[in-house]
Amino acid sequence: MKPSRAQILFVFSAFFPATISILAEPTIGQAYRISFTDIDGDTFSTADGQVTTVVLVSKANVDKARIVGDRIPDFCLGNADYRMVTVVTFETKHSRPVRALMTLVMRRRVDSEAKQLQSRYDQLKIARSARKDVFAVADFDGTIAGQLDAKPSATLFRVFVFGKNGELLKQWSELPSAEDLAAVMKES
Repeated sequence: MKPSRAQILFVFSAFFPATISILAEPTIGQAYRISFTDIDGDTFSTADGQVTTVVLVSKANVDKARIVGDRIPDFCLGNADYRMVTVVTFETKHSRPVRALMTLVMRRRVDSEAKQLQSRYDQLKIARSARKDVFAVADFDGTIAGQLDAKPSATLFRVFVFGKNGELLKQWSELPSAEDLAAVMKES
């Protein structure tokens, strides 16, 4: 009797689980065109001509996104060639009214973060509103996380840097240092 495709896949995954997870990881150098609509209703993509840092977090890890933002090099701030997007994923489905409320809460948090970033802009003499450079996306259905091969979970934290055409330049599952971020940004 010939084994079924499911049986072959099960045997392969049982003996080579690391191989399967490696194959699923986003690949450095490969282009990813991921589109976002942020909480302000603006739409953009990882492949629209800017170096894009995407911080994918759960609600519990939102503070780590702020740390990444604090570590973004000064030469990226207020520079139209660079942007950082925080994508907050949610583990459970929410009704429309709950989504609207969560989006409102996120917008208030972004406004607060922008005020703190504005002081950094002022120190660097960047004559621009920092709020225009703070992007947050609510991933209510896990679509964006899925495109980055991440499952929404309470501990989710990943950082991706995409080049101007959407090619993945670097990724981390731990907090990258300011030096590591600067090195990737300079190479782009």
